[in-house]
Amino acid sequence: MSEDFKYNVDSDGVAFITWDVEGKSMNVMSREGFELLDTLMDKALADEAVKGIIITSAKKDFAGGMDLNVLGAIREEAGDNPAEGLFNFTMEGHRVLRKIERAGMEAKTNKGGKPVAWASPGTSAGIGTEIGLACHRRFVADNPKAKIGLPEILVGIFPGAGGTTRLVRMMGAMAASPLLLEGKMLAPAKSKAAGVIDEVVPADELLARAKDWVLNASHDDIIKPWDKKGYKMPGGAPYSPAGFMTYVGASAMVHAKTQGVYPAAKALLAAVYEGALVDFDTALKIEARWFTSVLMNPSSSAMIRSLFINKQALEKGAVRPDVPDQSVKKLGILGAGMMGAGIAYVAARAGIEVVLIDQTLEAAEKGKAHVEDILNKGVQRKKVSAEKAQEIAGRVLATTDYEALQGSDLVVEAVFEDVGVKADVTRRAEAQLGEEAIFATNTSTLPITELAKASRSAEDFIGIHFFSPVDKMLLVEIIKGRKTGPRAVAKALDFVRQIRKTPIVVNDARFFYANRCIIPYINEGLRMVHEGVYPAMIENGAKQLGFPLGPLQLNDETSIDLGVKIAKATKAAMGDSYDDSADEVLFKLFDEGRLGRKSKAGFYNYDEKGKRQGFWEGLRENWPPKDDQPDFMDVKHRLAMIQTLEAVRALEEGVLEDIREGDVGAILGWGFMPWSGGPFSWLDILGAGKAVEICDDLKARYGARFEAPALLREMAEKGESFYGRFGADSNAA
Repeated sequence: MSEDFKYNVDSDGVAFITWDVEGKSMNVMSREGFELLDTLMDKALADEAVKGIIITSAKKDFAGGMDLNVLGAIREEAGDNPAEGLFNFTMEGHRVLRKIERAGMEAKTNKGGKPVAWASPGTSAGIGTEIGLACHRRFVADNPKAKIGLPEILVGIFPGAGGTTRLVRMMGAMAASPLLLEGKMLAPAKSKAAGVIDEVVPADELLARAKDWVLNASHDDIIKPWDKKGYKMPGGAPYSPAGFMTYVGASAMVHAKTQGVYPAAKALLAAVYEGALVDFDTALKIEARWFTSVLMNPSSSAMIRSLFINKQALEKGAVRPDVPDQSVKKLGILGAGMMGAGIAYVAARAGIEVVLIDQTLEAAEKGKAHVEDILNKGVQRKKVSAEKAQEIAGRVLATTDYEALQGSDLVVEAVFEDVGVKADVTRRAEAQLGEEAIFATNTSTLPITELAKASRSAEDFIGIHFFSPVDKMLLVEIIKGRKTGPRAVAKALDFVRQIRKTPIVVNDARFFYANRCIIPYINEGLRMVHEGVYPAMIENGAKQLGFPLGPLQLNDETSIDLGVKIAKATKAAMGDSYDDSADEVLFKLFDEGRLGRKSKAGFYNYDEKGKRQGFWEGLRENWPPKDDQPDFMDVKHRLAMIQTLEAVRALEEGVLEDIREGDVGAILGWGFMPWSGGPFSWLDILGAGKAVEICDDLKARYGARFEAPALLREMAEKGESFYGRFGADSNAA
């Protein structure tokens, strides 16, 4: 039997059910844990000496949510009828939380119940918050780091343990939508203002205040509004004038935000609408049916696997070499531009001492000023105190003196993308470093193996590729040179874990993994402009696939001149094998001085504040739209498949060693169709056979770049899937 929950009754007759999962820093709900919670509730309700119940946590937070691996296990156990297994499991969860909510009350009279309080010492997400919503009064400690919410939508599902139904009945559909449809996590004070919790109390008074309420709660205090006669839905029921406008508007907003490709959002809205038309218990059953429908959707399964299971595995060191801890204590950064300063910020925020070096003191101090600017914005938004911000900034030393690097155990070079410049700073820095120090380059295009030639030890040289802006982007791409050793890999991984980013590890090759896939996506958009495809069709095709930016807007954001520079360098390296069919459009904009958003002129026009104002008229003038526009699905297939095939080639060539990294890296690195779970998950949803069929059609009409890799053809012939063949649980992995 699980011991995830502890039970004791004090001398005043208050039963404490305390969540404390052994060996974990955060409570996570398991099947055994749920069964124990059910048992302990029965025990408390049956004991006449117990006057009331407090559900709390022995940890600094209440809960991180449900262990989503459980859902996969239930699906497998259910055999030929997984939907029935998942539905029954969900309804069992409803039964337990409804037991907490009713707390022994008689069905008809609502009499005889015991008060149940929820006392959260800190953050609560998912099922933790849903337990709280079932309780009669919710207390949260005044903890500045605490967040309360229901973030399930972010991993492709929605709150399915009654959170959806309860929150809407508490707040109304409109007020609940940011929490349900956006997965917003709120600080305690904001949670109270929104009506999610009842009281924010000093941390040292949390249990005392909850106990005082339990001992003094009246009969009426413990009956939920929806269990009382005359209950009316806040904001109006769907058939009321106000409710009609709410649900029509919500449907339009959901479609606008999701473009119809995220099943969880549509299912959630359906559960809310249908549930609002019936009594509470029937609404729970409706919620369970829609929740099961989402769990059975391959998109949601892929999102859970990539954004929860695989992401957590990578963050916990799934691909880390077996060497001792390599946590960074002192970090040197060469180059105080936007990238170097961003790295300095995330490192200092993680408690690491930072030396930020540039050619001039003015440049170095400008980099530190950028760190301070980010912190000041955090202070203004009340995300960090002024004292904490000052402490973080104090960890950054801006200097031109390479001797200040002495004692650094990791140095990250983030200077100009030039082999000679990088070689010079590498030698200068390593002259000051101890033998155990690791040297990393933050290049996005230059081969790591080539750059390592300037190092005293290729074994201790590695690539750590950050994405811009560093403070916001979640992914870090770690690149192994041909001679990079396991300790350097471990150092990079431990550093990325310290700064709370998600790492992927790839082998050295042109453009590594992320840029290898992004560049063809951008180029395909350019080719379509050149062909005379409507720019709006190109951009909307990308957005309806779920990409955050279309290829033309992405080009503007990353800058046209950077694209030109990459194109020239690639052509010089590849020679006759280089495909320059996308260059005419790019070079034309460059020659016109349209360098993207930074110049307020690119594929789009911009106002003085940098806001997009529509497409540049020159696109139509230089590349007139053709009369026979392609099928919209054709545009989408080109944009999606061109980068997916690069991911497969990266796996085929050994650049990628783990498909989990390919999927997680694609979603976090450049926003690859999150609903699909990543390129390999998408191919599994399509099926290898269908993917090859699409490729053959595209190749026949648009060229050899759509040739299906041999690996994909082989899998199509054998009827294999990527996760079946290369997944973490497969024999081939």
